[in-house]
Amino acid sequence: MSTETILVVDDEVQNLALIRQIIGKDYTLKFAKNGEEAITAVKRFNPQLILLDIQLPDMDGYEICRQLNESNILENTSVIFVTSRSAISAQAEGFHVGAIDYMIKPIVPEILKYRVKTHLNLVRKKALETSYHDAIRMLSEAGHYNDTDTGIHIWRMARYAKTLGQHIGLDENTCALIEMAAPMHDTGKIGIPDSILKKPGKLDAQEWETMQKHCLIGYEILSKSQAPIFKLAAQIAYYHHEKWDGTGYPLGLKGNDIPLEVQVVAIADVFDALTTKRPYKEAWSTEDAFPYMLSESGKHFNPDLIQAFCDIRPLIERIQQQFKDVD
Repeated sequence: MSTETILVVDDEVQNLALIRQIIGKDYTLKFAKNGEEAITAVKRFNPQLILLDIQLPDMDGYEICRQLNESNILENTSVIFVTSRSAISAQAEGFHVGAIDYMIKPIVPEILKYRVKTHLNLVRKKALETSYHDAIRMLSEAGHYNDTDTGIHIWRMARYAKTLGQHIGLDENTCALIEMAAPMHDTGKIGIPDSILKKPGKLDAQEWETMQKHCLIGYEILSKSQAPIFKLAAQIAYYHHEKWDGTGYPLGLKGNDIPLEVQVVAIADVFDALTTKRPYKEAWSTEDAFPYMLSESGKHFNPDLIQAFCDIRPLIERIQQQFKDVD
């Protein structure tokens, strides 16, 4: 039997019995015979799916959906209307109030089985995506847990990177991956001692050597996954301190030996570092930061990319202000 719970709401006992007969061996079923019982059961059992009749004694199925939506309960629960109302207007209203499907009685056993299986698969996929994004957020925050950076830095620089990627013509999927992967660029800092991360002054030679290891540490953590998002994040973690002229670390890569997505993130990271206050420096103004970034053309940065970044200065400043308002 599956671990998913399905709530069946119908005021006709024979309909409840029929549905139990059709899918009761495959799922955990809960039952309700009116709207009040249904809302109570949803809160108590947190079902993944609701099979909901429209014509009920105390309130109709539409109203139940509306109340559940107002409580944000349907974020993790899907509703399929199972009803004798076949009018197009009734079906349209069902989708309008938040249902994902609409079945007309009499119930056809095989159709019900396939509809339930299909929609539960979608629920599982959504739950997996939520877990995926939670993992990304946790890894991103972990890299800055003991750092002096403010947490908002990683999300702001990710938005800069996505915007630059869009401007230079990268496809939307790549830009979305960049925005999700960029915040994990300093995951490896979790392996660097606090005494180095929080040191207010300049690092000595030995401390600097230790600090540089965060690139490899981050790569080793993130490269354990074969998922595209983590493969890109591993690349970004490893190479985001490389420089166009080959003077960066850890490998001294030069020019386009540095992956393009990493070059994009590196520009966003440096700009945000410059314009963010740290214990050892004040935040630079954009009037100072943009000329400096451009002066690093051909040295730290790809000349074409840094020019493109400067070309979208109004967009970058708008993002900066949006995050400042949130902060």
